[in-house]
Amino acid sequence: MASIGFIGIGNMGAGMARNLAKAGHAVTVFDLDMEKAKTIEGVSVAASTADAVSGAQMVITMLPAGKAVAAVYRGEVFPNAADGALFIDCSTIDVETARVLAEEAAAKGHAMLDAPVSGGVAGAEAGTLAFMVGGSAEGFARAAPLLDVMGAKAVHCGDAGAGQGVKICNNMMLAIQMISVAEGFVLAEKLGLDPQKLFDVSSAASAQCWSLTTYCPMPEVGPQTSADNGYKPGFAAALMHKDLGLAMEAAQASGAGTAFGQAAFDAYAAMVERGEADMDFSGIIKAVRAAKG
Repeated sequence: MASIGFIGIGNMGAGMARNLAKAGHAVTVFDLDMEKAKTIEGVSVAASTADAVSGAQMVITMLPAGKAVAAVYRGEVFPNAADGALFIDCSTIDVETARVLAEEAAAKGHAMLDAPVSGGVAGAEAGTLAFMVGGSAEGFARAAPLLDVMGAKAVHCGDAGAGQGVKICNNMMLAIQMISVAEGFVLAEKLGLDPQKLFDVSSAASAQCWSLTTYCPMPEVGPQTSADNGYKPGFAAALMHKDLGLAMEAAQASGAGTAFGQAAFDAYAAMVERGEADMDFSGIIKAVRAAKG
């Protein structure tokens, strides 16, 4: 069993840390919301990041943005981590920051992985997340026992930054697909079609995708989703907007053409601007329904 310092106990981090503790690992957590950290069963709560990582064999971070990740590692993790500790950053951040931090960690004698996740809060709680991992093969092998506890699948995507690159490509595709599914169901509504019949056909035909078959934005159609709960977020629109922004930055830097990705970014930017940042990203169907042809 490993000793783990876990920094960032938000909606995702809480479930991940809880599952590690249930598996018998010694988990010490720190979060700015100390009261929330104290609600996680089986973990120890540290008074600071430095205290949480001191002596830990592995450090896991789940933080909101690249600037926060860089500040935490440079300010408190690097100076206080045990010799040879493995760092696993599960935040979704820009590729360049992931690569630079991995280089800085290596210079200090540490392996560092970028390991963003897919699967939302439900996946974090159930231990069924998918991890996209960038970094050394040796680091990935060391991390595998922890990733197996927190998730159902972990893929070593390549060198440092590759995990972040795969994550933003995945989420760009997800956003485009969700909007396409929403448009299909809204068009079906206007044509007077039965939405369940559309689902029955499309979920077994060429339009099938996760946004349709598993996370349909139409209430009372297919498996139960956020749409059946007033679009309470499993993955908030604000987070999709953030990830699409990272994808657009990467597209610009690499010269990739992502016209539909840009359209999706604009749609989620508008959703956030309307005060719907905390709505589930599948709630984009409301904007589609309100749009004029």
